[in-house]
Amino acid sequence: MEVGGAEQHLLNVSSRLVRQGWSCGVFALNPNGPLRSSFERAGVPVTGVKLSPILVRTLVRPKLVSRLRLLLAIPKLAFYLWRRRPGIIHFFLPAAYVIGGATSMFALYRPRRIMSRRSLNLYQLKYPLFRRVEHWLHSRVDIVCGNSIAVMKDLRDEGVPDKKLRLIYNGIDIQRFESGAHKFQSRKELSIDDDAFVFIMVANFIEYKGHADLLEALAEIESSLPSNWICLLVGRDDGIGGHLREMSVKLGIADKVRFLGARKDVPDLLNASDVGVLCSHEEGFSNAILEGMAAGLPMVVTAVGGNGEAIVHGINGLVVPPQSSHELGVALLSMTDSKLRSAMGRESQARVKELYSLDACVKSYERMYLE
Repeated sequence: MEVGGAEQHLLNVSSRLVRQGWSCGVFALNPNGPLRSSFERAGVPVTGVKLSPILVRTLVRPKLVSRLRLLLAIPKLAFYLWRRRPGIIHFFLPAAYVIGGATSMFALYRPRRIMSRRSLNLYQLKYPLFRRVEHWLHSRVDIVCGNSIAVMKDLRDEGVPDKKLRLIYNGIDIQRFESGAHKFQSRKELSIDDDAFVFIMVANFIEYKGHADLLEALAEIESSLPSNWICLLVGRDDGIGGHLREMSVKLGIADKVRFLGARKDVPDLLNASDVGVLCSHEEGFSNAILEGMAAGLPMVVTAVGGNGEAIVHGINGLVVPPQSSHELGVALLSMTDSKLRSAMGRESQARVKELYSLDACVKSYERMYLE
């Protein structure tokens, strides 16, 4: 129930499904978080593993808390399935698939099972047990769903047959990003000058998202950028925020970089910006890219996962190699051309409307569920 791409995607899809007559519920490994109230207001009840604050403080270490949640999720989910008896169980993210998939095998009835892979499988190198359990589950679920061609390739390499595979791209509520506040009004609320040149990156502060590469790139091109440039970094701090702040000071750009944290006004922040960035080292298919496109931004992204499927190099943005701050900087510098930005921004909006609307995404989910 934290704010993240997969969580926001699930909120958008389940909310729309409920409005169209489906009955949906969410079982979360940690049901407490800022998105819970949004799910429940949309008619999507949330349950999961609740731990008392005293127990969490006693355990101290986050890893111990996470492991306890995983352990307690098994009987809790088994009871949930027995009580609710859902016709379809849809697993999002690896831990949910491993715990939920295995637990559902022992349900007292035969539910249909769908797994959604939303990232490349690089995490399996760090968690080999997940890899073994996932491969065991692949042959026992009904459908395996990927959100990009790159993710689909991983699934095929893991032995999932084509007859089980479904590709459903992420979809966003385009109107939400088109109807943001006027650009200069958004800037006024952020104390940004009307003529400032603004980069924005929307990604939680996780090492593989590449924030350090972005800071190095900006420092390298700083002398060639307009004097009043600003970079907005939007996202939840998952542990590296302090390091990034120190890094911006050492690089001499601390006065140009704003760490805004997790925000609910992302459409307005995008509306206040000139260029969107996502320089991940790995990715499945990023909602942040689609949101930037819907706001009419040219995007500079790295060639990982589905990034290059959403962004056509030279048409609606630029695609650069991952972990190359130099090439990232060259691409960002080229975006100071206002005519280039405008042309790419128009292409971004046209492409997201054609291929990545929430309506198209939800219809794909409905077809899969009815199947």
